[in-house]
Amino acid sequence: MEEHIVKIIKIEEVTHDVRRFTIEKPPGYTFIPGQATEVAINKQGFVNERRPFTFTSLNQWTNLEFTIKIYSDHEGVTKKMGTLAPGDELIIHDVWGTIGYKGPGLFIAGGAGVTPFIAILRDLFSKNKIEGNTLLFANKTRADIILKNEFEKMLGKNFINILSDEQTKEYAHGFITEDFLKKYIDSKKMIYLCGPEKMMELTEKYLTNLNVDEKSIVKEAF
Repeated sequence: MEEHIVKIIKIEEVTHDVRRFTIEKPPGYTFIPGQATEVAINKQGFVNERRPFTFTSLNQWTNLEFTIKIYSDHEGVTKKMGTLAPGDELIIHDVWGTIGYKGPGLFIAGGAGVTPFIAILRDLFSKNKIEGNTLLFANKTRADIILKNEFEKMLGKNFINILSDEQTKEYAHGFITEDFLKKYIDSKKMIYLCGPEKMMELTEKYLTNLNVDEKSIVKEAF
């Protein structure tokens, strides 16, 4: 089993509870946009506590990047991640993941479920191939929108937000519903889905009702 001890180079704030971790990249370590690895903290009591995190960097970058939501309200790995500093070490393992780009489509994300899509969309944008893709992003408030400015730059009007706990003039309010999805479904395109389990179950039900072929859905729960 692959295992690498790597140092944290930089930690940046993305939102009030999301951090960007830039870490060393082991020689020859490669991945496909959308893939992930299991990460552990190289500190006593956490070495065997592995958690899956998606790469948000691109394969050609010098370093690796993870964009991680910090759950500080309960004890665990992500809370501990929020206490780390540059110079601390992580342990990364084999690359895995079921979400990969299979053609233009609708990306549906809930909260931190957007992370597999970050590298995919960055890769497409860098290759000038992002046209035909839309990101539908569900969050509680504007403050929770991860990489808002970057997604706006990459996708323009094809970056659609819906907020459950805040009403604004610029974004839809509420939860993703069948009627809301109907406006963005194209039967000829792919559907990429990642979010909390309950959201995914409901969204898949709506997609079935909208006659979306199951073979057109690429999904992964977080």
